[in-house]
Amino acid sequence: MPAAIAPQIPPPPPAPPKLKSDAPKVGPMMDPRYNQPLHGPISLLPSSNKKPSKSTRFFRRFRSVFRAFPIISPSCKFPVSGSRLNDVHINGGTRMTGTLFGYRKARVNLAIQESPRCLPILLLELAIPTGKLLQDTGMGLVRIALECEKKPTEKIKIIEEPIWTLYCNGKKTGYGVKREPTDDDLNVMQVLHTVSMGAGLLPAELGDPQDGELTYMRAFFERVIGSKDSETYYMMNPDGNTGPELSLFFVRI
Repeated sequence: MPAAIAPQIPPPPPAPPKLKSDAPKVGPMMDPRYNQPLHGPISLLPSSNKKPSKSTRFFRRFRSVFRAFPIISPSCKFPVSGSRLNDVHINGGTRMTGTLFGYRKARVNLAIQESPRCLPILLLELAIPTGKLLQDTGMGLVRIALECEKKPTEKIKIIEEPIWTLYCNGKKTGYGVKREPTDDDLNVMQVLHTVSMGAGLLPAELGDPQDGELTYMRAFFERVIGSKDSETYYMMNPDGNTGPELSLFFVRI
């Protein structure tokens, strides 16, 4: 009896080629006020870390000594209209970008950049509510002093110190802590990378229901290096502008 012949099963048909979709690609969500992606790639540039020339360092040292002289107030005070600290501004410092930002009810963050398009060279979290500091800055002169203990055995840059004692207008208010930028911090810097100076609210998507709106204030600061144990950042206001004034002092004692 002949063997049964198994039926031949035809091979499966080849898979159809993948067709390219003509539909437009959907990009990241954009904020209409800034025309920037709320959650997009970070395009900030690294800092240059250039060393100043000898003449520039000499001029900065001279100016730091000049600014260290005490300010003598006369016994008879004459009213002077439009008198401001920056009217006696001495050129020669390094211009930096400083940004105060944070949730209105939470602690404020301070970011220092070489320019608005660079990654921060310093990011501090200060024990001051963001809303209070911005309100005080808008009302007048604010001086923030950050002090830390000098350790002869350690040789690190002053802005690399991890923790500071914080004083605001002469009153101790807690501590300032240096930290690495998070993705949220870099996203804020990315959204603001076209902003040189100004203050306001960031997109509502970046806010927090419990801590309030995410606010910011950005300005140019003049960086003055007095020594390896002292640096000062003076807010630079445009000529004729009577806006807020802020000074930041970093000191190792």
